[in-house]
Amino acid sequence: MNQTIATEYADIVVIGAGLSGIGVAKHLTEAFPDKDFLLLEARASVGGTWDLFRYPGIRSDDSVHTYGYDFKPWLHKEAIAGGDLIRGYIRETVDEFGLDKSLRLGHKVTAADWSSEDAEWTLHVTVTDEAGNESEKVVRARFVFSGTGYYNYDEGFEPRFEGREDFRGDILHPQHWPEDYDYSGKRVVIIGSGATAVTMLPAMLTGDGAAAHVTMLQRTPSYVASMPQVDEIAQFLLKVFGKKLGYRLTRFKNIWRDHFLVTVLVKFPNFGRKLLRSMTVKELPKGFDVDSHFAPPYNPWEQRLCATPDGDFFEAIRNGSADVVTDQIERFVPEGIQLLSGKTLEADVIVTATGLIMQMLGGIQPTVDGAPIKIADQVLYRGALISGVPNWAMMLGFTKATWTLRIRNVARLAIEVIREMDEKGYDIALPVAPEGMPKQDLFDLSAGYMQRARAELPRQGTGLPWQMHTTFVKDNRLFKGKLLDQDIQFSEKRPAPHLTNVEVAS
Repeated sequence: MNQTIATEYADIVVIGAGLSGIGVAKHLTEAFPDKDFLLLEARASVGGTWDLFRYPGIRSDDSVHTYGYDFKPWLHKEAIAGGDLIRGYIRETVDEFGLDKSLRLGHKVTAADWSSEDAEWTLHVTVTDEAGNESEKVVRARFVFSGTGYYNYDEGFEPRFEGREDFRGDILHPQHWPEDYDYSGKRVVIIGSGATAVTMLPAMLTGDGAAAHVTMLQRTPSYVASMPQVDEIAQFLLKVFGKKLGYRLTRFKNIWRDHFLVTVLVKFPNFGRKLLRSMTVKELPKGFDVDSHFAPPYNPWEQRLCATPDGDFFEAIRNGSADVVTDQIERFVPEGIQLLSGKTLEADVIVTATGLIMQMLGGIQPTVDGAPIKIADQVLYRGALISGVPNWAMMLGFTKATWTLRIRNVARLAIEVIREMDEKGYDIALPVAPEGMPKQDLFDLSAGYMQRARAELPRQGTGLPWQMHTTFVKDNRLFKGKLLDQDIQFSEKRPAPHLTNVEVAS
């Protein structure tokens, strides 16, 4: 027995109700109040990354005054904020700007098919209700914006550890942290040296349910720098100039402060190494082996710096409740981890903070007129429109600045494309990269998760308009003036060679 699949139509669909998707949705609905609009979210609540990650201490690793939206002031005193505050901020944005009316929770887009004949996308959606029951649905859309982030929500990266099954304790990955997991009084080893490990270490030593001891086991050191939990200058500006202007001034301050620091560290790497080392030495006990544990073999900003609010990471090392071991894993053993040096790290809990698996478009592989599009073979127009993929935009942020600073510019590009179609009667906007155009990698970091995904990521050109920069100040200059040129081919939909009646059924 055939069952007709539910179908919904929208002029514009945004996929993903995380920080990026909601920010873009606000701009698009404001620009086109008369268009039918849908915001699809696979999870049961909004927040994206901030709803997914629930590991101890989950927080921002940058100032939320900049990480937040330009149109909604961040008013909490914490500049480095916990996940609960950020989730609340996102939910407030949905309610304040009326996005709840077009929000569809439990709607996971599994496939996207473009028809030039109809000039629309057919999105195949799996709908999960509150009871966990699944059904299928079709959403037809003229224009799609993907705000799905850049990594796989279903699984994190976890290398194969020899002897894993021999370990007597629990092995956890931060991306799938069990609710209310009790690690009180336990010996914890965190494998990893990135932002997640630096965040978790002090958090697991805080409060009544604190661990007995936490060890961060790293193969390669990272740069770790202390940042104030509360930005006193921001608090002063908000008090003196009010919420809106004070917030704008704070963002301006942070943007240029961060740009200056990144520029100096990248342009003068030897100075940057010495500066970061001297800052680290001041945070650690006298005689601590800084060069073994906090002197990476790469230059500053070849990978992201790890922030520790008010130096809480270093404080845990100073008071003896935590330590850092730089070594390689030979295998897991029943009592913990056997290292190549011959030492055994005893543990009751092992946390594999070993990274992410990068993934574009939430794992969707679009088809255009029946032909699958491999995203890795495509080039991005201004880091947002995909060559060969009509009526589709995506959100990518920065590697050397706050990710979300790019939201307004990317939304503006999508708005210009849609307006051009509306004003001139076009149905299709297709980015077409010039033949023989030189190409380069999209991202410029040497982080493991980015290197592992090189073959899966789209590319960029070496000049406008097929280029993006990794810092806001430079990239923002690329969005001055008119954003569209001849590399966006506008057209009307193709007339059908014959008419057929197609019933969508399962």
